[in-house]
Amino acid sequence: MTTSAPLRDLPSPLRRALARADAGKTLTVAEAAELLTAEGAALDALTTTAARIRDAAHGSRITYSRKVFVPLTHLCRDACGYCTFAWPPQGDVAPYLSVEQVLAIARAGAAAGCKEALFTLGDKPEQRYPAAREWLATRGYATTLEYLRAAAIAVIEETGLLPHLNPGVLTWRDLAALKQVSASMGLMLESASPRLLVKGEAHWQAPDKDPAVRLRTLEDAGRLSVPFTSGILLGIGETVMERAAALFALRDVARRYGGLQEVIVQPFRAKADTAMRAHREPTADALLAAIAVARIVLPTRVHLQAPPNLSPDDVERIVGAGIDDWGGVSPVTPDHVNPERPWPHLDELAARTAAAGYRLAERLCVYPEYVARPDPWLSGRMRRPVAALAGPDGLAVPGRRPTGVAWQDPDTPVVGGDDGRWRDAPAGAGVVAPARGTGLRADADAVYGDTGLIAAETLGSGGPRERAVAPRSRVRAEVAAILRAAAAGRAPTEAHALVLLDAAGPELAALCATADEVRAARVGDVVTYVVNRNVNFTNVCYTGCRFCAFAQRRDDPDAYTLSLAQVADRAQEAWDAGATEICMQGGIHPDFGGDHYLALLRAVKQRVPDIHVHAFSPMEVVNGAARLGVEIGEFLARAKDAGLGTIPGTAAEILDDDVRWVLTKGKLPTDAWIEVVTAAHRLSIRSSSTMMFGHVDEPRHWAAHLHLLRRLQQRTGGFTEFVPLPFVHRQAPIYLAGHARPGPGFDDVLRVHAVARLVLQGAIDNVQLSWVKVGLEGADALLRAGANDLGGTLMDETISRMAGSDHGVRQDPETLRDIARAAGRTPAERTTDYGRIEPDGIRYRFPRPTVAANGRP
Repeated sequence: MTTSAPLRDLPSPLRRALARADAGKTLTVAEAAELLTAEGAALDALTTTAARIRDAAHGSRITYSRKVFVPLTHLCRDACGYCTFAWPPQGDVAPYLSVEQVLAIARAGAAAGCKEALFTLGDKPEQRYPAAREWLATRGYATTLEYLRAAAIAVIEETGLLPHLNPGVLTWRDLAALKQVSASMGLMLESASPRLLVKGEAHWQAPDKDPAVRLRTLEDAGRLSVPFTSGILLGIGETVMERAAALFALRDVARRYGGLQEVIVQPFRAKADTAMRAHREPTADALLAAIAVARIVLPTRVHLQAPPNLSPDDVERIVGAGIDDWGGVSPVTPDHVNPERPWPHLDELAARTAAAGYRLAERLCVYPEYVARPDPWLSGRMRRPVAALAGPDGLAVPGRRPTGVAWQDPDTPVVGGDDGRWRDAPAGAGVVAPARGTGLRADADAVYGDTGLIAAETLGSGGPRERAVAPRSRVRAEVAAILRAAAAGRAPTEAHALVLLDAAGPELAALCATADEVRAARVGDVVTYVVNRNVNFTNVCYTGCRFCAFAQRRDDPDAYTLSLAQVADRAQEAWDAGATEICMQGGIHPDFGGDHYLALLRAVKQRVPDIHVHAFSPMEVVNGAARLGVEIGEFLARAKDAGLGTIPGTAAEILDDDVRWVLTKGKLPTDAWIEVVTAAHRLSIRSSSTMMFGHVDEPRHWAAHLHLLRRLQQRTGGFTEFVPLPFVHRQAPIYLAGHARPGPGFDDVLRVHAVARLVLQGAIDNVQLSWVKVGLEGADALLRAGANDLGGTLMDETISRMAGSDHGVRQDPETLRDIARAAGRTPAERTTDYGRIEPDGIRYRFPRPTVAANGRP
């Protein structure tokens, strides 16, 4: 930037910040705050830079969404100092719009060519007002969000308008349920300043405006890949430094998750009858500076919006400051948040946009980038309603009027459902909010950004990055004391477990010997196994776990999905071969409805009534519940009625949210995993428990994981066994990128199995080894280090094999029996829940299923 005379006279911090912005340098918060003060020549230079960035990223197009505004309820548990939208119950005025009123608004919008139904409402009013609770209860709803879900479904089916939902602060559970019935959602950050929560400030009586709470919703929306809108509210008492901090907070969310589709820069407008009626509004220059700084700070893929009705005299200058979107504009309904500010006529807006050198283009409430690449942004149910209104470029088709859209074309076979209609079930589908954490995330974010798939699990072979533990010539007194206590039946504490996980040389030998002694005392000398078959019914998955090499996109050449008949055929083959169990799991297929899981169970049990079905990881349970719109317990109860026997305790990986973030981008938080297994145990659906280790984790995570499982078992008693799963690294992108160890060394495998035996004794007494991960020689060693179960024969093992495991996909029962005998033990077949089957009552006749080179069955 050539420094003109007026700019040379600027204070040096502002002049330097302008130069760095113009040069494309990354700004600091302090530099952004300096730019927010720009006026005169400095503002002209700032907006010129922002407009250049906008033009390079978005060209000469300024978009808008033709919408109707649906104020579902004006009740709110908060009381912001500037708000006239929210009011308390008023006499005979109903607390909520009825579904009929909602549809009347939507139909009027459809007739006028609108394509978006913007649902705006107060935060959880039923928690403050009895009138709200009573109104909802008389109509069969427990919460406002349940009613919102039902209203959104009605709008889609009756009018075809796309819901954009603004219901306030949402939990991970809420977002998962509402994603199924919306094209996009939003929550204004407003400010990053907790100072505004104190008495006398704008958010004093609005605890939901806590920036940490609102950022948590934005992060959870990102984890769930929800196309999301947020923004700042300019001039409500924040300083320029706090204003800059809010933009940087939004930038960080956008960078981390990729789902922040637009940021709104909205100026405060004073209103009569509010606490802030005399508060000074931000100047036009302050608004333009904020728009320009937002454009410079935010990733270019994030669209930038300023509402035209709030600054009608400055439309051309706002375009010049760097926006590329006007937001929603309605030819039918007023702006219920700013009713004194009418929308501009669309012809006028187009003309004034053109006068600024840009063309106006209609979009949907979800931006074109997400329409063009719906996976993983749009739920399976929402893709058809969106596609009905979108053109090839992902924008709205001008003049196309929406019509009612069922979630599935009646002429198309419905995957996972019995009819072609939406399921109008309660919201809040069985997931809970993940705990926030830091620490392990930064490196992975830098490498993976918002990409999805990464890979899976195999025993490492050592190497320079393997965890090193120095051998010792003798057993330390501390270790000896811990082992003596464990042998006497006292489980090591978490701190003591961490000491044992550092054992090497003679200490490791003593640890394994003690674990073997405790094993003998707890379960005797019998080594059990189950004759089973793995049925991975699809490998199509968009969850994006960074350790999984099994998952494929729908159009990948190796993608497959088994039909219900094919799944039932595999169950029949397994039963005919002498199996007592099928273990049924698959990817999170975007097209499966929640009923598909139940249909799988029914297909198997109708074909083979007596086979035990061990099926659906906690991630699949959460997905099924969310897609059906029911609580986790209700989904599991339906699954049990359909034939579910037990569930695998997979998807546990490491029950620490920092580690889980690196592995899975937080797709299934620890609390959600716990909720699923607890709900299952409450329904007498038992489960296994697992731990995948040797990647980005540390021994402290292993010790904490084991103790968490012990506490859960003491509470529920529902775990049948514990299965340590060494990370299979060979085809794992997280390993190939250099961000994970090459699996654990075998000494760590011994330590984990042995310590698990000691920590879990008296709680989970069956410790299973995974022969598919450690091989037959490793199995022999682990049977001497506390393990008492060899797992299943499997018949078809796909997930570990795709990750690079080379220990086979099946074992004949006699091979497993030979392993037990070689360790000096007695083999016995068991049932899934560890009932014993007498050896002389068994016949085996294993089929040899064909597996193609690409891994597809």
